[in-house]
Amino acid sequence: EFEAGISKDGQTREHALLAFTLGVRQLIVAVNKMDTTKWSEDRFNEIIKETTGFIKKVGYNPKTVAFVPISGWHGDNMLEESPNMLWYKGWSKETKAGVVKGKTLLDAIDAIEPPVRPSDKPLRLPLQDVYKIGGIGTVPVGRVETGVIKAGMVVSFAPSNVTTEVKSVEMHHEQLVEGLPGDNVGFNVKNVSVKDIRRGNVASDSKNDPAKEAASFNAQVIIL
Repeated sequence: EFEAGISKDGQTREHALLAFTLGVRQLIVAVNKMDTTKWSEDRFNEIIKETTGFIKKVGYNPKTVAFVPISGWHGDNMLEESPNMLWYKGWSKETKAGVVKGKTLLDAIDAIEPPVRPSDKPLRLPLQDVYKIGGIGTVPVGRVETGVIKAGMVVSFAPSNVTTEVKSVEMHHEQLVEGLPGDNVGFNVKNVSVKDIRRGNVASDSKNDPAKEAASFNAQVIIL
């Protein structure tokens, strides 16, 4: 199965490339089904050698990756150290804070550094859709990419050049004090018709570097 996964069109190779392409910079390699190899250290080392080569080609630094032999079926090295792989001395990886070590998959997950949300940058919120809700009005929805959005803020929509005040911000039907990067929010706006703004428009704070149209832009295009 491993050989099929890292072949030219294999899923393992594809998933590593997709993760890196989408900006995922922290990786854990869990080598599953170790029970089917009779807990073989040689097989684990063989897989690590191959995997290290292709994740390096994708763009990852293998020194920052935890490699963990596990058996999902038996639970070995998932939450607790396995008595079946006494040869395994644990994983170690380099981080910004220094070298981190652990034994289990849970340790490796706990060692993932939380991303820094760009809430200090100007607001950028691309619209995924615009709804008209009875009794409420026009509600654009989208994911906050940078900055924050809050009630009372005067936002501009580019490139439609519409400016309005945000009446309220909600996520999962709960009102928020503010929407932060990563939040998928809906926000109610004053005196704007659903015909004035549409999917693809970008909402920004009219008083803090509002988004503008561009004659040209640089983009990284990846064809998979």
